[in-house]
Amino acid sequence: MTTADARDESEVAASARELLAAMMLEPAGRVTPSVYETGRVVADAPWLTGHERRLRYLLDAQRFDGGWGGAGGYAVVPTVSAVEALLGTLRGAPASAPTGLAAAASRGVGALAGWLERGTALPDTPAADLIVPALVERINDHLTYFAAQGDRRFADGLRALPAVDRRRLDAVHALVAAGRPVPQKLLHAFEVLGPLAHRHRGVVPVAGAVGASPAATAAWIGDPEAPGADPEALAYLQTAVGPLDGPVPCCTPITVFERAWALSSLARAEVPVRPAPKLIADLAAALGPQGVPTGPGLPADADTTSVTLYVLARLGHPVDPASLLRFDLGTHFCTWQGEDGRSVTTNAHVLEALGWHARHTAAGASRYGGRAAALAGWLGDEQQPDGSWADRWHASAYYATSCVVTALDRYAPAGIGGPAVDRAVDWLVATQRADGGWGRWAGTAEETAYALHVLLGIRRPVRPGVPEAIRRGLHHLSEVDDQHADPPLWHDKDLYTPVLIVRAAVLAARQLTMTRSGLVNNPDRSPLRSRTAVS
Repeated sequence: MTTADARDESEVAASARELLAAMMLEPAGRVTPSVYETGRVVADAPWLTGHERRLRYLLDAQRFDGGWGGAGGYAVVPTVSAVEALLGTLRGAPASAPTGLAAAASRGVGALAGWLERGTALPDTPAADLIVPALVERINDHLTYFAAQGDRRFADGLRALPAVDRRRLDAVHALVAAGRPVPQKLLHAFEVLGPLAHRHRGVVPVAGAVGASPAATAAWIGDPEAPGADPEALAYLQTAVGPLDGPVPCCTPITVFERAWALSSLARAEVPVRPAPKLIADLAAALGPQGVPTGPGLPADADTTSVTLYVLARLGHPVDPASLLRFDLGTHFCTWQGEDGRSVTTNAHVLEALGWHARHTAAGASRYGGRAAALAGWLGDEQQPDGSWADRWHASAYYATSCVVTALDRYAPAGIGGPAVDRAVDWLVATQRADGGWGRWAGTAEETAYALHVLLGIRRPVRPGVPEAIRRGLHHLSEVDDQHADPPLWHDKDLYTPVLIVRAAVLAARQLTMTRSGLVNNPDRSPLRSRTAVS
């Protein structure tokens, strides 16, 4: 390693120590604000401190075309939430509404009408098929009210939004109205029930939160002055808006999720940092016989459980992964019981957890080796024709591909993962952008980091074009790293960024740049030929 490389590695380690310190200082986790969630808190908790700031955030976040949120169908959920919140504010407290609210609402209704009439497809984000019909109905109710009042702000050219499929929403309403138990997976979007959600006796907040969601919690609280108000739920909401009483994230807290994902990225890249014993102890304590959830009030899930198990093993504190077996569907693992759909990244993380124990523990080979091998085969079958993978928890195929390739390269039996990994590498080389970065909509530091994790981290013979792709990718990463915020890419009810998780991914790419620099300078040798650390 050159003197410059040693200096760079020291800087990466220093940045990683700062990241670990931030996780300890902010145990709830650092997540970007959510237009969707903020709109629901504006609508259902106007009494919460910072209401005016949240309205201003919605106005400032509106796009030129009248919508909110990400590209394409990703705009629909945040836009219906923002529009309904603005119309509800104008209807309920018009005197206190900021200037520009009516114009913003009109532009939003116009954008929504166009998307719904064209049948814009919704991405596979949580509860989208419940959220959109619930809020379209409320928007239309507001528009009917304004029309009856002769309100000229909404009388010219605006009409009711087109009807959308509400069969699943109607089924959920019927289930809850009949007094049947509320499915735990519904709690994260409990706000879709409207008045039925208020103090529902079948729902008990966990650490003050309903489904780890400010929106769901605000809908459950209803009127904070009504008898029997839950002080812990009120405190949760106050914490969610933060010290500045501002917009809110979709999911909070994300303590275990943030720590497990960030530490696993650093561990895979062998960033030379040692987490505080308390951080490791907290992760171990979070694991129960059912696994661990992403946040309070959410069901335990195979994704968070497997990453937690894997990172504890990599840090020298292995825990038997038996809790994962309750998610085993035979062909693959569900993220949680009753999941609609399947996730390749969840299964890639399960492969890492099972594969590590199969390789490194006495009983692991016989207990988990066969299941890991079968899961590797399933992941290979899920590869797209172009060589990538796509997933339901992230908008970018670069994230999914990085997760799957990393797992296959390290833990798939010989002969199972190699061809799939090679096709993925060829896809990465072919889809690099002119500026050297990678990204679904534009080159980003996050997605470029995921591509470099693959190109610098795998143990396969070097494919054509890889060294040059790495050089260009490193240049792009050095140009954009820490200079601007990337667009949100992670799936919740709308797109968000888990800030420290993404920062850890970028630091891991920078670390790989130094420890695998021989691949760039000597393309004929495998990037991991001299690797000695336990993987």
